[in-house]
Amino acid sequence: MADVSDETWVDVMRAVDRTYAELVDYQTQLEARNAELDEMRSFMASVFASVSDVLIVVDRYGTVEQAAGSFEALLGIRPADVQGQPLSTIGNDPRLHDAVKSVIHTRMAARAEIDLPTPDGPTPLDMSIAPRFGDRGKSLGAVLIGRPVGELRHAYSELEDSHRALQEAQTHLVRNEKLASLGRLLAGVAHELNNPISFVYANTHALEKYVSRFVTYFEAVENGASRQDLIALRQDLRLGRELSNMRTAIDGARDGAERVRDIVEDLRRLSADGTGDFAPFDLVETTRVATHWVVRGMKSHAPIHTEMPLKLTAMGRDGHIQQVIMNLVQNALDAVEGMDGAEIHIRAGQRGDMVFVEVADNGPGIGPDIAQSIFDPFFTTKPVGKGTGLGLSISHKIAEEHGGNLALIPSDKGACFRLSLKGGN
Repeated sequence: MADVSDETWVDVMRAVDRTYAELVDYQTQLEARNAELDEMRSFMASVFASVSDVLIVVDRYGTVEQAAGSFEALLGIRPADVQGQPLSTIGNDPRLHDAVKSVIHTRMAARAEIDLPTPDGPTPLDMSIAPRFGDRGKSLGAVLIGRPVGELRHAYSELEDSHRALQEAQTHLVRNEKLASLGRLLAGVAHELNNPISFVYANTHALEKYVSRFVTYFEAVENGASRQDLIALRQDLRLGRELSNMRTAIDGARDGAERVRDIVEDLRRLSADGTGDFAPFDLVETTRVATHWVVRGMKSHAPIHTEMPLKLTAMGRDGHIQQVIMNLVQNALDAVEGMDGAEIHIRAGQRGDMVFVEVADNGPGIGPDIAQSIFDPFFTTKPVGKGTGLGLSISHKIAEEHGGNLALIPSDKGACFRLSLKGGN
């Protein structure tokens, strides 16, 4: 064998050193991976021990690989006793086996309500079954998670009770909001009806006096009074003047009754429930009636300036839109209550195929910090007892149901709301 040169030995030693360094690095990586694996195993073991639901892991052949600690508490079987055993060891419910086979075959999750034997008898479980996959997408089996149906039904019952209580609270608040509006409306109705009814009453009282004089005259005629006596009696009773006054009283009573009829007609339109199909209606007239009734219910109010065409046809339910406009006008009047120089401006018009009504006030306005929340249910800037925070929320919903929109639009001073609706034919 030829002598090996020193340079060759140096190369060999360097190669040995590199190999040793690589082995050390590989060993370090392997130890780190083993530590991670041990940590993951410990984590999974703690998860399986703390899970309260039934949790079972099976391979693609239906053999149990792992079971949660709650398995023993519910079914009376130790997890270690079923590991490596077929799923049938736990229970022979065919729905469970069919569902597991289907999930492994179709690779799609499924649910099944099954019965598993327990020391207290068969227990119904709501079982969720999901497929397991390897790194390359290969099917490894399935994961089964079940919860006693009784617990689910109890939780669902509690949820239904909470939902029902919330609905009742919302209904109560909506009713309070309507009663508050009704109170303001009734105050205005009482005041509005008082004038024409008083007028009718006064004229009726006058008619009673006039009729009594004519009765006196006709009784004299029936008793055979002479012509001269009748002429004198007519002059004494002033029947000529009273006849003219009677016509005036009748006309006055008729005018008062017609005024009452107009008020009742406005009330009928205002109280319409808005059910039924959408129909064309005059948005200007609806705005006029709604504004008039809000003003009627207030002892004092700011000047209201209107800028509206003679007629503006919209599509929808007239009664619902009246509610929206009444709410907007009422909010505007509340915003400027007690303020010097307060004014309300109501404007209506048309843009393209949409018609709109704007209600603006020169009050303190709505800051950007709360502008995003004004249409949220139960949000209100009014003091406690002055509002429920449902008016704008309900109005916004009504506008959307009509295919329109209710929005807070930029204003130089105060607040301005615009109600947009689809125009009618």
